[in-house]
Amino acid sequence: MTAFPILFVCLGNICRSPLAEGVFRHLTEQGDRASSYLADSAGTGGWHIGNPPDHRSVKVALSHGIDLSGLRARQIVSTDFERFSLILAMDKNNLADLRKMAPPASRSNITLFGNYAFGDETEIPDPYYGATSDFEQVYSMLLTGCRSILAKLEAARAS
Repeated sequence: MTAFPILFVCLGNICRSPLAEGVFRHLTEQGDRASSYLADSAGTGGWHIGNPPDHRSVKVALSHGIDLSGLRARQIVSTDFERFSLILAMDKNNLADLRKMAPPASRSNITLFGNYAFGDETEIPDPYYGATSDFEQVYSMLLTGCRSILAKLEAARAS
């Protein structure tokens, strides 16, 4: 079976989306499903291209056994809309930007992370200007959401 490609997107690809990528990968590795999914992350903006995730995202991830050290920020590119079946935006601004960037022929499912994970309009808040506790809150939201997303994807693949 082909690996299902999923892309997590935030503004700069240094806080939320790399943490979501790390959490999702960690969950698939725990369930021996890593080869079933291709998880990646990107930003709608290009300010941090090539930089590692924010040190607070790295710290929170490490405290939960997740290593983000190999990740580097990148900006979404047009081929991402061909490559990824599911593109999840962390907030409504990112979602609007993604929909503007998507080529007309894109068949990617571009939606809000909270919509796919929780079935509502929950946004994952940007912790960049906050404290470590804000990053911990984001981690908790992403963990719950990624568990839900993985369960939905697994159910869809099984049917």
